[in-house]
Amino acid sequence: MASLIPPHGGTLINRLATEGEAGALAEEAKGLPALALGMRPLSDLEMIAVGAFSPLAGFMDKATYTGVVRDMHLPSGLAWSLPVTLSASAELARKVEGKKVALTDESGSAIAVMDVAEAFPYNKEEEARLCYRTTETAHPGVAALYGQEEMLLGGSVRVFNRQQHTEFIEHRRDPQETRVELERLGWQTTVGFQTRNPVHRAHEYIQKCAMETVDGLLLHPLVGPTRDEDIPANVRMKCYEVLIADYYPKDRVLLSVYPAAMRYAGPREAIFHAIVRKNYGCSHFIVGRDHAGVGSYYGTYDAQHIFREFGPNDLGITPMFFENSFYCRNCAAMGTAKTCPHPDEDHVSLSGTRVREMLSQGQEPPPEFSRPEVARILIDAYRGN
Repeated sequence: MASLIPPHGGTLINRLATEGEAGALAEEAKGLPALALGMRPLSDLEMIAVGAFSPLAGFMDKATYTGVVRDMHLPSGLAWSLPVTLSASAELARKVEGKKVALTDESGSAIAVMDVAEAFPYNKEEEARLCYRTTETAHPGVAALYGQEEMLLGGSVRVFNRQQHTEFIEHRRDPQETRVELERLGWQTTVGFQTRNPVHRAHEYIQKCAMETVDGLLLHPLVGPTRDEDIPANVRMKCYEVLIADYYPKDRVLLSVYPAAMRYAGPREAIFHAIVRKNYGCSHFIVGRDHAGVGSYYGTYDAQHIFREFGPNDLGITPMFFENSFYCRNCAAMGTAKTCPHPDEDHVSLSGTRVREMLSQGQEPPPEFSRPEVARILIDAYRGN
């Protein structure tokens, strides 16, 4: 039996009500003030409940929030890089502080009960500056932050009516289920790969380089809320499936969705993604160029540099750093600046804008950039077929 890496903090949190508890909680929720959750807090609630955000058992209180924003650590001393919070109006915050509140989905159906230990004001500009490295509202993470209510509620949650997903059912595994599958596969070392984009040849290359040194790859695409400009999750999943079917060893790759929301926090989100994948059972985590970046807010390798701010045992998961990779015509192979001596003009490299233009016109990018099977799925999606 494989011996997997322990979860962050040592225990995998479970805040899902048992069958026996669910009825009583649902009945209790009927008499409580209600707070409707938007897409991101709804996603965060699920991630807390299933243990993906272990050791968090609820939304952050003031001490936890402040420590994470300013020092990237929980009060216990554990590393944690991004706040996981729930905002509310001042009126509701006054009403529920020290009491309970029913958390509902966007349709108004109660799904959880929260023990509100604390309600507190917070400095949105400080959070934006420290977590996103900008206060510009053009940044999607900052825009989401500034759109929140003026108070935060901190306290533990208990989910009794879990959100029912209809997409990617065969690829949905909670952290505990993922760990069971990794153990079944016999993988003691697993490298996680976070993506919100189709996997092109550059990604494939760094994944396979990483696979040379571990037992298996957890291809873990984010399918929670993203920007409208991002390629829809259902299209991306088709790309992953055809790629794995034709170009990866079947017994060394596990495709499993990560239903969290994208924050676009660059370096801090790279740390966050690594910690969460540790909870899913990964011993290693790939960090490439501009991880979780958006626009030009972060340096190309800032998401790698931030790992230097933590001691060797702080994160408990091993990052694997890769430079920008490409196909070199002269080498007739994939490589990076570390392995290829040839100038840029010998490299097959396309901007995202150029790729989108080609796809919308029904043109396949060169096979050195994207596998033809992937390109055809993307062309069909861009042309509405």
